[in-house]
Amino acid sequence: MDTYSLVSQHPLLAILRNVPLEKTVDYAEAAVQGGVSFFEVALNSPHAPEQITMLRTHFGDRCAVGAGTAITTELCRTALDAGAQFLLTPGTPLDVFAYCAERDVPLLPGVLTPADVATSLQFGFSTMKLFPAGSMPRRYVKDLQGPFDGTSYVAIGGVTPANIREFFDAGYISVGLASSLMPKDAVAKNDWEACAAYVRGMTGQIKR
Repeated sequence: MDTYSLVSQHPLLAILRNVPLEKTVDYAEAAVQGGVSFFEVALNSPHAPEQITMLRTHFGDRCAVGAGTAITTELCRTALDAGAQFLLTPGTPLDVFAYCAERDVPLLPGVLTPADVATSLQFGFSTMKLFPAGSMPRRYVKDLQGPFDGTSYVAIGGVTPANIREFFDAGYISVGLASSLMPKDAVAKNDWEACAAYVRGMTGQIKR
């Protein structure tokens, strides 16, 4: 149910939000060629369930594919039916927490405040998505881990190729990127080699 074992194996989460349906597989393949095998499809994107199914079918066991912005239990069911292997929330919807806890659904809950962290822990989720991480001081994650020992965090929101290393140095175990994952002009031109190289530059920083 907790996602630590999954997240700790995947230091970079590729977030697909509003990626055109016809580019889905090529976009994800470019990320894979860049060293990423961990995906989130945002459920508030057009065709999100279809994209989840496409990625699960195309990659099989080569990649982990989850669904983000799972803010209602109905969206949770839709995502899981489409093949999502884990879910993410932008906040702490208690009905979603209960739904996932009761069904042992892997969940990466979105937190920002100590109260959010405490709520997540009450439901058994000790690995969390800190959002928006880029708006907080880099030391913030360590401050949270003081009273909440045993918690781990993924940085999402405000992560870029220029600052990605800072988040790992600050104590995050993984980061997620959406609009900053690939150059928009290269995506528009279907220059997937350039996209893969761009992602590879980030995964190279993580490994150092």
